[in-house]
Amino acid sequence: MEYILSRASRAILARLALNRTLCAFDFDGTLSPIVEHPAQASMRDRTRILLDRLAALYPCVVISGRSRADLLGRLGSVKLASVIGNHGAETEATSRKPDRRIEQWKASLELHLGALPGLWVEDKGLCLAVHYRQSPQKSEARRRILATTRNLDQVRVLRGKQVVNLVVASAPDKGEALVDERDRLGCNWVLYTGDDATDEDAFAMDGNVVPVRIGRKQRSNARYYLRGQAEIDKLLELLVLRRAPVRPHPG
Repeated sequence: MEYILSRASRAILARLALNRTLCAFDFDGTLSPIVEHPAQASMRDRTRILLDRLAALYPCVVISGRSRADLLGRLGSVKLASVIGNHGAETEATSRKPDRRIEQWKASLELHLGALPGLWVEDKGLCLAVHYRQSPQKSEARRRILATTRNLDQVRVLRGKQVVNLVVASAPDKGEALVDERDRLGCNWVLYTGDDATDEDAFAMDGNVVPVRIGRKQRSNARYYLRGQAEIDKLLELLVLRRAPVRPHPG
């Protein structure tokens, strides 16, 4: 993997600025730092300001595992081209009718895992997230969760950072959602930044794509990386400056 903020890699950012580029981002762990509980997540003020500036220069989208309504509340007034929730499954046009399969999954999870301390199930409408960050025995909690998911029908399991996500198998993933947005917006380049295994489908999309991972990892479809979440501000700033450079005052 190549460090996207290195002098050698910055030429790719200049190329993005010269093309019709879609800038796409995950939320948790990417635009927002990882926190102890999902309800506490928010962007730093500087990140919000830079994202707002970027969205005025490039078409920008956010694709997250959160529900779309949750995302909209956390993104506030930033004028994005699109906000997509539930790991690519939920767009503005997606039906929010209750899905019997998800109701059945939730009942099964609560039946088999309800006694495990520190574990809780988050219902996002179109998917479930089984959190075990507060569990005193994380390895055992993860093993039990994954064992339970094997008995569920029509489910796609996405492992995240101390969370296991359950999505309907036929639903679009982040990569498919990103391709749809690229084509809809008429872009010929894509920059996608994410931090987790749930972003690998987006990292692997075909075409002119610059996949950036938060944190270097040997086995990843991402070609580029940032050392940590705090560096997202520097990446956003460079993208803004490449398209709207600051000119010195005359005299």
